[in-house]
Amino acid sequence: MTTLADPVPGGRPGDLKRVAGIAADLAARGVHGIVLGYVDTAGVGRVKTVPTARLESAVRWGVGMSPVFDTFLAHDSIVTTDVLGSPDGDLRLYPDLDQLTVLAGQPGWAWAPVDRITQEGARHPGCSRTFLRRIVRDAAERHGLTFKAAVEIEWAAGLGSAPGGEFVPAVSGPAYGAARQVELSDCTADLLAALAAQDVDVEQVHPEYAAGQFEVSVGALDPVAAADRSVLVRQTVRAVAGRHGLRVSFAPAVLAEGVGNGGHLHLSCWRGGVNLHAGGEGRYGMTAGAEAFAAGVLARLPALTAVTAPSPVSYLRLKPSQWAGVFTAWGRETREAALRVVTGTAGHEEQQANLEVKPVDLAANPYLALGCVIAAGLDGMTASLSLPEEITGDPARYGPDEAAALGVRRLPRSLPEAVEEFRADQVLRAALGPVLADAVTAVRLGEAAAADGLDDDRLAAAYRWTY
Repeated sequence: MTTLADPVPGGRPGDLKRVAGIAADLAARGVHGIVLGYVDTAGVGRVKTVPTARLESAVRWGVGMSPVFDTFLAHDSIVTTDVLGSPDGDLRLYPDLDQLTVLAGQPGWAWAPVDRITQEGARHPGCSRTFLRRIVRDAAERHGLTFKAAVEIEWAAGLGSAPGGEFVPAVSGPAYGAARQVELSDCTADLLAALAAQDVDVEQVHPEYAAGQFEVSVGALDPVAAADRSVLVRQTVRAVAGRHGLRVSFAPAVLAEGVGNGGHLHLSCWRGGVNLHAGGEGRYGMTAGAEAFAAGVLARLPALTAVTAPSPVSYLRLKPSQWAGVFTAWGRETREAALRVVTGTAGHEEQQANLEVKPVDLAANPYLALGCVIAAGLDGMTASLSLPEEITGDPARYGPDEAAALGVRRLPRSLPEAVEEFRADQVLRAALGPVLADAVTAVRLGEAAAADGLDDDRLAAAYRWTY
């Protein structure tokens, strides 16, 4: 379980008692440096690193980094809000020792996620990890709820020897094919070994649909730890692939045509150790609370898209009839619906039942995505919302009148459309707070402006190796 305590100048008390021993153990294991990682508003992983000998100082006093990164775009240009984007000020990065991990794919290095606070010791209102931790803590205190979450990770494996920024698939076998698994067998075996050494619970890893595409599914954790794990797994995939001469992309669309890379969220609500998505009297065993939570997420999906599909290239992936979930619809095990109710295997429902949110990709900051989805679900619980009629099959088959009668609505077709939905959604903006909400808006509009005028091929190429 991730700590829900904010860091403070001088360090979290529990961390101070153990950091010296941890640093000594890391040094004895040949770890020379610590990667301090976080994800910015644009969904790009940013880091600072310190020598292992400086870990104790980082735990006590943090490591400096400018708040300007909250308004960086994916390609490193900068936009501004009324309080962010200037060259002024400093923040402190504080590593979470509970999640510190020796990187099996990067010998000599360990990794830890960070929270960011001001020099005066206050929460930084732009820190997405702190935001998610607050949402989780408030849900526990106000609603008696805990959550289990996991993020699916899909990537395209390309040849590192490909010229320029081109993508040449590293495998040629068919989707889900045994031939493709064999072609990348050594790399994926090393990946499994690295993840096991890092205590990452892997449920499956397999070839996926698109060219050169693979997927790894990992076990569920509390939401903050699940977001941390998403970042850690991608760091590991990239490092292991690089040692095999490969280059990987987690971009929503590596090529302009075809199926893209998703980052579907799986989430379940628990109270008193009981899964609210199983054993209830509602549809498919859902309790009234679970149905209301799902209805809250469904109702806010158009606005959520600005957080879960935050890049211009996300909208090359969000196309009908490609299992991306581009309509406001829900269904049991319906992979074309934006909200899939997963009931689990008979006899194991109480552990497996959950919601899958499909219009999510790996350009999304996982802390923002999980926090906003939870906020939407909690609002549904508070309002006792009801789920509409279930949809089966492909919602794209409905004509306009039938879709409207069923409440089936196409999600935004572009990033500017998503931003307009987000701007009008007071629940999500209030959950994020004004500083972070304005940063989301400014960064999304900046990305849209940067991509203006690019055709689909140039757009895919522009973001191919960003994520």
